[in-house]
Amino acid sequence: MSRYTGGEQERRTGRGRGVIEGAFALLDALRRCGGEAGLTEIAAACSLPKGSAHRLLEQLLLVGAVERRGSRYRVGSQLYRLGQVWEPHPGLRVAARHPLHRLRAVTGASALLTVLHEGRALTVASVPGEAEPLVPVQNGMSFLLDTAAGQVLSGGGRAGSGGRPAGTVMECEEVMNGVCCAALPVRGRDGRAVAAIAVMTLSAQGLQRAAHEAALAATAVTAALARTDVPLPCLPPVMHY
Repeated sequence: MSRYTGGEQERRTGRGRGVIEGAFALLDALRRCGGEAGLTEIAAACSLPKGSAHRLLEQLLLVGAVERRGSRYRVGSQLYRLGQVWEPHPGLRVAARHPLHRLRAVTGASALLTVLHEGRALTVASVPGEAEPLVPVQNGMSFLLDTAAGQVLSGGGRAGSGGRPAGTVMECEEVMNGVCCAALPVRGRDGRAVAAIAVMTLSAQGLQRAAHEAALAATAVTAALARTDVPLPCLPPVMHY
């Protein structure tokens, strides 16, 4: 049995966590609940008393950070608008938009752009493809560094050989059964890898072609970034999946 009553626990939580931290805990709980949930579910997911959770949700409603539909809450449009302002590298998402969509169109594979953040490969742009039934992709999700994209970002890419461009990593069902992946570096003006283009396919036979097309996409993004010269901003917290 808990040593604290509901009121005591609520006051203790409020002092220890703080309003801002509590608000972000609620927003992250909404994400983990699938984007929409009721008060009881949200409070349990972030270990807050229902009274505290309700007050924080009401404050978030006022600023558009969450929306209410009936008795359920979901992330609000204001957060979406704010999120579009963030850039992991100056011009990176704009530079990758067309190459990623072309990559998806010519290969059918799921196409991703990732950056290294907090020891993981963080997805900052994505176009769902044939790997979607096994690995649904979305912006904000992250992968361990033993994946192809993670190896590229952590410097594990191989020197060019066998017709492969330098830095290429290819793996077939080594991380997940039924999924093959190829990843290549996107380089900044100083030549270092600032991101990785990755393709995920269900066909081992098509992996070589997918890797070739991913190389073209990475080259296109690298060329676009060469025309920018802006300092790197700080990265926001990563969402682990």
